[in-house]
Amino acid sequence: MNKTLQTLACTAVAALAIAPLFRAEALSGGGAPSPTQTYAIRDAKIVTLAGPPIEHGTVVIQNGKIAAVGASVRIPSDAQVIEAKGLEVYPGLFDAESDLGLTEVEAVNATVDTTEIGTYNPQLIAMTAVHPASELIPVARANGITHAIAAPSGGGGFRGGGEVIAGQASAINLAGWTIDDMLIRKSVAMVVDWPTLQTRTFDISTFSPRQRPFAEVKQEYDKHIDELGDLLDRARHYAQVMEKGSMENYDRDLKLEALVPVVEGKLPLLVVAEGKSEIRSAVEFCTKQKVKMILAGGAESYKVKDLLAANHIPVILGRTQELPRDEDASYDQSYVTAGQLNAAGIKIAFASFNASFSRRLPYQAANCVPYGLPYDDALKAVTLYPAQIFGLADELGTIEQGKMADLIVTDGDPLAIPTQVKYLFIDGKLTSTDNRHLRLYEEYRKRYEGTK
Repeated sequence: MNKTLQTLACTAVAALAIAPLFRAEALSGGGAPSPTQTYAIRDAKIVTLAGPPIEHGTVVIQNGKIAAVGASVRIPSDAQVIEAKGLEVYPGLFDAESDLGLTEVEAVNATVDTTEIGTYNPQLIAMTAVHPASELIPVARANGITHAIAAPSGGGGFRGGGEVIAGQASAINLAGWTIDDMLIRKSVAMVVDWPTLQTRTFDISTFSPRQRPFAEVKQEYDKHIDELGDLLDRARHYAQVMEKGSMENYDRDLKLEALVPVVEGKLPLLVVAEGKSEIRSAVEFCTKQKVKMILAGGAESYKVKDLLAANHIPVILGRTQELPRDEDASYDQSYVTAGQLNAAGIKIAFASFNASFSRRLPYQAANCVPYGLPYDDALKAVTLYPAQIFGLADELGTIEQGKMADLIVTDGDPLAIPTQVKYLFIDGKLTSTDNRHLRLYEEYRKRYEGTK
């Protein structure tokens, strides 16, 4: 079978595999949010994260925003009232870097749209590839994830690809028929997968590991760093030309144009790096270039925490339910890192760096609490802190008047596995928690009960 036929066959198989899922979603209403109206969540414990919890409080939602919150709030006459005695209200959970909407079945390339051809792609924006009908989105929001950063992938961190600049990450809500319905902010960071000095590679032709000479790897590493610095320098010159309004004498360059907000300090670099040497190199580079940096991944960030703290660089940690990256590290290092960074004064957030694992986000934070991370900081690391890191704290992260009404109503602590999300609000709309996992559970439960 030639390459074209193989591609068509893979695409057809993927379409057949996914089509029933999308059809089931459509027939069930797709978990689509209800029309915008006024709601009042009454007599609940409200954990605002902007102050002490409010016992027996009320939250009023109007026009997609939090209109009022407090212990003695007047409920509008036209409000749909949710009696929430014994329940708790929290800000919606925030997955600080994910593949949600960009990946459906990781093993089927036709359903993965996280990477692009080329090494430097700053002009690409994740929102343009987000698929609102993804089955993984309702699965994530059923566990309280109401919004996320959809990020393109490069070659480092938890991802696979060939880019150094993968593109721009977008902030999205996890409900809506179109990306315009879901979009919070088109661009919140420029994703850079920091090059590594990895000499051990896998040779696909022989299907075996291969050791590359260090000199060759170092030369390639230096080349990427120099090219990245050159791009930023060129973007500064391009910005000067744009400011003078003399573009008629120049050809438009979309890559340089996309990097202008970075060199002007308006858009941070979201640098994916794991090892201490890569992290140190990235910090030195960003400091020299005078650009804002957010570290993502950061498996060995605890080894350079003083450097990160001194440069006020926040860290978005990956999944904690994994073995330590360093074979000499303590068995519990994945759990301990968050507490160590927090104690050093570094702002942290948690992320799935994935689509299918996004639903586990609250438990990644919870695992760190017995290992030194205060509970309040663990909760804020999946709500308020990512909003602050990406410049969205005026809209998200706490329950305060005027903010976007992305809320969850639960029967307990949202970081605890037994807790159930009873009501879910996204952009002020009551949103279904129906999802494929729930439908399969109900289907097989009925089958089991029918055999008794």
